Amino acid sequence: MAATNATKPSLTYIRGAEAGPRVNRSSRAHPHEFKELSDVDDQEGLRFQIPLIQFYRSHDHPGCPARQSCNRKVAGPSQGDQGGRSKSLSVVLTVRRATKGEGRAEVGGRVYGDGIIFIEADADVGLDYFAESLKPPFPQSEELLFDVPGSSGVTRLKCGGFILALRLNHTMADAPGLAQFLNAVAELARGADVPSVLPVWERHRFAARNPPRVTCVHREYEDVDDPKETIIPLDAMVHKSFFFGPIEIAALRGIIPTHLKLSSTFEVLTACLWRCRTIALQPDPEEMVRIICIVSARHLLKDPPLATGFYGDAFAFPVAVSTAGQISSNPLGYALGLVNKAKGDVTQEYMHSLADLMVLKAGLGDHDYGWGPPVYGGPAKGGVGAIPGVARFYIPYKNGKGEKGIVVPRCLPDFAMKRFVKELNGLLSQTLSMKDMYFILDSFI
Repeated sequence: MAATNATKPSLTYIRGAEAGPRVNRSSRAHPHEFKELSDVDDQEGLRFQIPLIQFYRSHDHPGCPARQSCNRKVAGPSQGDQGGRSKSLSVVLTVRRATKGEGRAEVGGRVYGDGIIFIEADADVGLDYFAESLKPPFPQSEELLFDVPGSSGVTRLKCGGFILALRLNHTMADAPGLAQFLNAVAELARGADVPSVLPVWERHRFAARNPPRVTCVHREYEDVDDPKETIIPLDAMVHKSFFFGPIEIAALRGIIPTHLKLSSTFEVLTACLWRCRTIALQPDPEEMVRIICIVSARHLLKDPPLATGFYGDAFAFPVAVSTAGQISSNPLGYALGLVNKAKGDVTQEYMHSLADLMVLKAGLGDHDYGWGPPVYGGPAKGGVGAIPGVARFYIPYKNGKGEKGIVVPRCLPDFAMKRFVKELNGLLSQTLSMKDMYFILDSFI
């Protein structure tokens, strides 16, 4: 939990408040041009910015845990250090000048060559202000990153740690693409002359065929009938994070059928959260409910394989569909079977069919900039995208006890969040001892 005795952070621009943010430009000039997005990139559902954040402990005190006092003055990243990261950004922008773009329907990304907004700031608090156990939502995260597309920034903390925040334009890159960009910045910040993996555009690999032909069923793009009632009020949404470590995952696996035991952790969690969310929102039992899965297609393109440096969107959104009553009344294995089937539908032909349909339809936690890996790296909050609460992220995480697991930020109305917690607790309690249950309840904070 956030420290209760901390005062509001005071973010003072290093260059002076009157100067504000600056623009990082490529280390050499490039012409303005248009670059065509793929038909997978150019989806209306990807035209939004995802705020991402990484927390780093003090370089001089790598073992300083966030739950201990870290408001002591120690030597941290200096203004010169931040200048090094800023310079690294400039070099990366040179080799990857199309990273910043404006998504335009049926056109692509416009490359202006005028760089990205970069903010440097100091805060009068330490790492412990933001959370005892770092996971979203973070207090005052909006003050750590300007609400400007394509912006990034570094905030130094009193304890010597720092925070890196940036925005991902989802039409320009997916998560592996962003990780590639951050790895390039980290490599240059540590002294490399060029990134180990050079960026590759090649958006034509996910372009529609001529003529386009839809050969697969794409339920994720079906027109959906209006619900019988409004099931997600967009006001008064509550943000909460849930930790799933070895104990929680084992508990969920203990209640699934034998023939589904080989399901991945992603599949088990997705089925669990789908069922709990449906029960929490209490839609009409005959209402059709859907869960959209993200399936990477990078390994599916074989002839030729997708280039290692490709950083565009390379995934599909297969969807599992059921009535709310069936999801709520059946055991977890029912939802899990639907999730497994939806994921299994994604093939190379499915991706070609997806690109054709678009025409007809018209590792963040490992980046080391010289201070070791971040304490936390992932989305700044759970409710991103056009509709809060629709998208969710599974974030690799280590809790305060040193146990590795997954954190899932959730965004739901207050009344639904309480039922969600109760239902999730009920699922986990079926195979856990009372001792473990106290730990589980604590992880819902």
